[in-house]
Amino acid sequence: MSTEPPPSLTERRKAATQLDIAHAAAELFATRGPDATTAEDIARQAGVALRTFYRYFRSKQDAVGPLLTVGGDRWRGLLESMEPGTPLGVALRTAAEQALAVPDAQAAQALLRTRGLLRAAADDPALRAVWYRVNQESEERLVPVIARLAAPGDEGRDPLEARLRVRLVAAVATDTIRIALETWAGTDAGAEGPGSPADLAVRCLERLGGGLDGA
Repeated sequence: MSTEPPPSLTERRKAATQLDIAHAAAELFATRGPDATTAEDIARQAGVALRTFYRYFRSKQDAVGPLLTVGGDRWRGLLESMEPGTPLGVALRTAAEQALAVPDAQAAQALLRTRGLLRAAADDPALRAVWYRVNQESEERLVPVIARLAAPGDEGRDPLEARLRVRLVAAVATDTIRIALETWAGTDAGAEGPGSPADLAVRCLERLGGGLDGA
């Protein structure tokens, strides 16, 4: 389990403001496109001053980072809650299915917002760079989580081999979610059921099969 201290009230307020701005940016990017959206538009939509926008973000594209990070945080939290020694393939499939599930309309709307962002990113290199950066950061944060899960199975392994295994699984897991979301964004499939992000991610992980546990 995570040993990080809980965020302070100030940190929670800051995170809430950043997420409000991210939601506003995502909505405008999906409906107008990045080229037709300004930082002023995003600030106005979020109900904050322009100086507040630039206190948190360097550019309009950066503003969607907190929104994209939410999914990775949820996925990582699910993995952190699993017992060490859980087969990695099972742990990753279970976490992916739960993290990408749509138990209510709010969750479905969040996924559809991500689809709009990914479609907008196809023609905007700066927005695409934010998406790749978020995935890279998610992979780095996933490494210690995978290490904890893999620890019992790594007993007796060469230390370098064990580290390689952990890094490889973290990279594969992160890219599986990314590829599932990007593939889904290019289709008209629903947020749940066949062709959904959860379905595609689980199918990808199942194709890897025992390779994840024996990596």
